[in-house]
Amino acid sequence: MVFAPGEKPGNEPEEVMLQNASKQIVQNAILQAVQQVSQESQHREERISDNRDHIQLGVGELTKKHEKK
Repeated sequence: MVFAPGEKPGNEPEEVMLQNASKQIVQNAILQAVQQVSQESQHREERISDNRDHIQLGVGELTKKHEKK
């Protein structure tokens, strides 16, 4: 295919539609990945917080048992 000066390849309507669809697919995939990482990070922080609470409760119970003796 030969292009005239100033004419860019890929300006056909079908090609433009495919490029736009490809961009949309990539944007959606990136958004989905970011949301997944965010959710996993939030769940990880919740588990860490829960573990800290359990550890603190365990320490409190040990202290109470020690005080009773």
